[in-house]
Amino acid sequence: MRIARWLCALAAFGVPATAAAHQPVRLDTRMFVERVQTDINGRERRVLASADRIAPGDQLIFVVHWRHEGSTPAKAVAITRAVPRNARIDANDPGMEVSVDGGAHWGRLDRLWLPTPLGGVRRAVAEDVTHVRWTLPPGAFPGATGRLSYRAVAR
Repeated sequence: MRIARWLCALAAFGVPATAAAHQPVRLDTRMFVERVQTDINGRERRVLASADRIAPGDQLIFVVHWRHEGSTPAKAVAITRAVPRNARIDANDPGMEVSVDGGAHWGRLDRLWLPTPLGGVRRAVAEDVTHVRWTLPPGAFPGATGRLSYRAVAR
């Protein structure tokens, strides 16, 4: 059952996301599990494995490949991705903004707040993140490509 939820979340990555208003940017997102294996010399090695089996506590790595397919240099292009519900992201990437309200507001995690049931507010934590966003370099030329990534832990 848990694998089915992850596959549904991963299927959403196959749908082209809005990179920015009317900017022709193609996105392809892949999810991997970081595994620790021991080599023939007894040393531990970290390897990326297919995410076909995920268990709570697994280290996940999401890789977003982008390609500018327009005919003019890009202006103010932001790449936005939803975070799967069963993942807690590592929001330490200085180039990444996060949202804790479905993409309505953006910022660094340490600067976001959420309302509490009793009318107060509390600081947002990694478990609250719903979306991640990066801004592409200004003037990205047609044909430009790049790769962005972020880490998460399966819940």
